[in-house]
Amino acid sequence: MADPRFFKKDKAKTLEDLAKISGGVVHVPETAKLMIEDVGPLDQAGAGQISFLDNVRYKQMFASSKAAACVVAPQMVEFAPKSMALIVSKNPYKSYALIAQVFYPDAYPAANISRAAHIDPSAAIGSGCTIEPGVVVKANAKIGDGCWIEANAVIGEGVEIGPKSRIGVSASISHAILGAAVRLYPGVRVGQDGFGFAIDPAGHVKVPQLGRVIIEDHVEIGANSCIDRGAGPDTVIGAGTWIDNLVQIGHNVKIGRGCVLVAQSGIAGSSVMEDYAVLAAQAGVAGHLTIGKGARIGAKAGVMKDVPAGEEHLGAPSMPVRDFMKQVITLKRLTKDQKSE
Repeated sequence: MADPRFFKKDKAKTLEDLAKISGGVVHVPETAKLMIEDVGPLDQAGAGQISFLDNVRYKQMFASSKAAACVVAPQMVEFAPKSMALIVSKNPYKSYALIAQVFYPDAYPAANISRAAHIDPSAAIGSGCTIEPGVVVKANAKIGDGCWIEANAVIGEGVEIGPKSRIGVSASISHAILGAAVRLYPGVRVGQDGFGFAIDPAGHVKVPQLGRVIIEDHVEIGANSCIDRGAGPDTVIGAGTWIDNLVQIGHNVKIGRGCVLVAQSGIAGSSVMEDYAVLAAQAGVAGHLTIGKGARIGAKAGVMKDVPAGEEHLGAPSMPVRDFMKQVITLKRLTKDQKSE
């Protein structure tokens, strides 16, 4: 289903192989040797293709799907077409993701350092790296083994990048230490001055930003996102965190492991997101606050005070979901009463 000009597909696999890879179970053992050639959307997949279902709203689409096979939760098995083979999984979306990765693995180019790159003699470049045209690597930078630095990226003086990392087109990094398998998408800015100044009617006074950005292993940072370096303490992004496009992270912010920050969200200086917290699209967090472990902040929420671990908040100023919905219902009733008068 994917355009072969952009995506290279691997060879066919048996349903049994895909079940092992995805952590699922073949529902009917007789279908275990069915050959699957590709993945596809539920409403478009056909012979030789596998899809997935993880939302009950698409039950009717599932029932009429022409896919050869599908990954489903146990409770959805009864709705499957009779001709469809099934892999049963407790987490169909994750299982499908693992299957799709098998058919479309990340393709890295052959190691090569372009003659059109500008690399300072004091920089250390690991083995097996790809460095594309227009890249600038400044003095004393260190790039680990197997890294891919895409065209026109700028790696600042003294920056360290761990092995198997990928730095996108025109990204820039300064005052930063990156772990292994970090991916920065095009246009990411890491390590620029934090927004720190003393306010004075005679003219604001810049506060030197003397910290760094520490990005731990397996972090992904979406296109055109910006991460300021610390003012004295470091700005830290914990291992396994995923950051979407157009996200702003202020100086001294500490983000824990496995956090998710969605597009156009922002965190002001010195705030903390503990492990596995989520910040949805366009949500904002004021400075010097703590978002507790596993807390979830809804889209467009404005966080003005600490959020306890595990809580879900909505609104501006943000509040627990139940309180927010009570306010919405109350306002709806009031406006309805006014209209009836």
